[in-house]
Amino acid sequence: MSALGFLPATVRKSSTTRELDAGEILFHQGDRALWIYEVEHGRLRLVRYTVDGHPVPLHTARAGELFAEAALFAGTYRCDAVASVPSRVRVYPKRELLAAFRRDSTVAERFMAILAGQIHALRARVQERNIRSASARVLHHLALNTGKDGRTARLDGSLVDLAAEIGLTHEALYRTLGRLEKSGAIERNGSEIMLKKSPGL
Repeated sequence: MSALGFLPATVRKSSTTRELDAGEILFHQGDRALWIYEVEHGRLRLVRYTVDGHPVPLHTARAGELFAEAALFAGTYRCDAVASVPSRVRVYPKRELLAAFRRDSTVAERFMAILAGQIHALRARVQERNIRSASARVLHHLALNTGKDGRTARLDGSLVDLAAEIGLTHEALYRTLGRLEKSGAIERNGSEIMLKKSPGL
């Protein structure tokens, strides 16, 4: 389901879709910011590079999520967007979006509500990266991403992807998952990880 299903038909008609292969770059840091995007299928990693060329993972956008929203008020993109897996994104011209917001305050308010939710999620990720203990950080992430049962988190990418998302090396993540499983805190079954003990959140 589209997060922007409330947009006027004229804006939806002005949008296009883009199919991406795994590893394909949607835009580069420094490119002109003319569009914002919605993931319809797949995953895209947002990566920023330091002055010495070191990649810094910022976020992974998944199906149903928006990304590059800052492009509405920026001249250039501040990061690279790279498809982690074969993906499809919907591309919205920012000029059409801004015009729709000016015409209809209700549309603008609904878009702001989406942004507010994403800010909340961003703060949770910042909090997560400030947790010094690797075990506590992993448990915190799993607890925030459980399904309806409140216990089971399904990984939609590799463990390498998860390690980058929570700010650990993949070696540290493997060791941490091993310790947690051995202690009985979690149970792993393929792409699913079940919390067996309360992480105390």
